Amino acid sequence: MADPIANPVARPSTPRPPTQRVAALGLLVNVALAGVKLIAGLVGHSYALVADAIESITDILGSVVIWSGLRYGSRPPDANHPYGHGKAEALAAMVVAAIVFVAGAVIAVESVREITHPHRAPAPFTLIVLVAVVVVKETMFRIARRVSRVHASDAVEVDAFHHRADAITSLAAFFGISLAIFGPGLFGGTAEGWSIADDVAALLASGIILYNAAMLMRLPLSELMDREPTDVIARAREIAQRVPGVGAIEKTRARTSGSRAFVEMHVQVAPELSVAQAHAIGGHVRAKVREALPTVADVHIHIEPLSVAPNEPRPAPADPGRP
Repeated sequence: MADPIANPVARPSTPRPPTQRVAALGLLVNVALAGVKLIAGLVGHSYALVADAIESITDILGSVVIWSGLRYGSRPPDANHPYGHGKAEALAAMVVAAIVFVAGAVIAVESVREITHPHRAPAPFTLIVLVAVVVVKETMFRIARRVSRVHASDAVEVDAFHHRADAITSLAAFFGISLAIFGPGLFGGTAEGWSIADDVAALLASGIILYNAAMLMRLPLSELMDREPTDVIARAREIAQRVPGVGAIEKTRARTSGSRAFVEMHVQVAPELSVAQAHAIGGHVRAKVREALPTVADVHIHIEPLSVAPNEPRPAPADPGRP
């Protein structure tokens, strides 16, 4: 019988329903909001709201990509993918960030065009729509952020901040439309002159979207470049050092694949131990680390002889300045 501790394939990655459910919920919310904002923006003569609808349409595409990435990334390791398929989550997050960036650029170009072509002020009812949108999207941000932290999912983290970006753009549209509607009465001037506040709000929203796109790329890029999860390494070393029979922990490395981490650890044991005894200690280290850190999918242990007994002081390093 294969050793389930030593073989990562024997510990398949199970789908993570909470991450997939929150992605599906985000998709449904984005579809509903995109339709409402687009209709309200066209009927209410607000380009800021139309721009917000465009951003929501990118949310729809993003949610589809995130959902697909989570579904594919949850597949268990196989012969061709011994580290699993978790990188699909990071790839999905990068695609979403790129979609957000393109949406921001399109909105910026169209905002400038609208500013140069004055139009009638937006209808007051568009403000009610925007208030509802901000409340819904901020709620989605909080739900997705909590799930992403519990399940260590970069894809859901990106999706969460995508909801936050949409809430911010809707808030910017709210202030712009408010100035376009109430500006003439409060500060004087013509309605046509104040109508550009709506377009300026859309331009401001595009800047926020572009900034968020750049920020969204950071998390998945770190994973795709195999940046080490230093917190996982520190905890794994701490746990391993408490296992009986472990003399010292040498170098430790780790890489992430989606929401899972794979750790490599050099464990020093007493040189007089038999191969079987040393292997058993390594198995205990592996089991303890995986038990304490649920996100760790596997720990590869390399056994080395301890050069200095655990209770003996290590010799002081030689002074390179002395002969």
